[in-house]
Amino acid sequence: MVIPYFHVDSFTKTIFAGNPAGVCIIERWLDDTTLLNIARENGLAETAFIVGNNGKYDIRWFTPDIEMDLCGHATLAAAHVVVKYLYNTNRITFNSASDELGIQIEDGLITMIFPKREPVISVPPQVLIDSVSIPPKRVLKSRDFIFVYDSQDDVRDIKVNPVLFNQINIDPGGLCVTAPGLEVDFVSRYFTPQSRILEDPVTGSAHCSLIPFWARELKKNILSARQISQRQGELFCENLEDSVLISGYAVTYKTGEIVLD
Repeated sequence: MVIPYFHVDSFTKTIFAGNPAGVCIIERWLDDTTLLNIARENGLAETAFIVGNNGKYDIRWFTPDIEMDLCGHATLAAAHVVVKYLYNTNRITFNSASDELGIQIEDGLITMIFPKREPVISVPPQVLIDSVSIPPKRVLKSRDFIFVYDSQDDVRDIKVNPVLFNQINIDPGGLCVTAPGLEVDFVSRYFTPQSRILEDPVTGSAHCSLIPFWARELKKNILSARQISQRQGELFCENLEDSVLISGYAVTYKTGEIVLD
């Protein structure tokens, strides 16, 4: 079996930035062990697998360790692959196990309609607090724990102690740290415990919670965001009544084939 494979950098217009994702186009679903092994062999934070045609696809996302319930940057990458290599359209529908995800494309900007995840005030395990170098000002939780800080510098300077951090099980979520931005409305970084990739460069799914939170805080529904990891990524966001819009650009880094004998 030969599987078309694409390596795409998401939430950026230039290679070597944003968040890299693998995209595999398959004719039918393979067993979960094979999908996980492919993701592990790819060695990227996420690999998206899509099955379908003509702008309508089933989608699943795998890290090198587990299957995820939702992944923004790999969905963006998959939409980029569909439009650039498979089917010339300005609308795509991805069906996952939990949600139908609508995608719109205009002048290269890919907009994803994602579920809104309202974060609530939370009391985290003490070991999670102890695992970060700067204590948060507020703690919220949806799928992920969210540590809120006063300044962009705090988010930039945070260090995570992996020995303590990896004692936490937030399956399938992680820790998002966030603050108001200097040049954008808000900034963030994202860390995943018990993962071979500690810091995710740009995390679209975390913005399902960040967008409604910052919309309330800043009293505006159209927001600009930047994930200030080493690779950096830009997101254009909108808070709607029952969902969020997350937009970004993507660029192909590599194309090839995966051969399963």
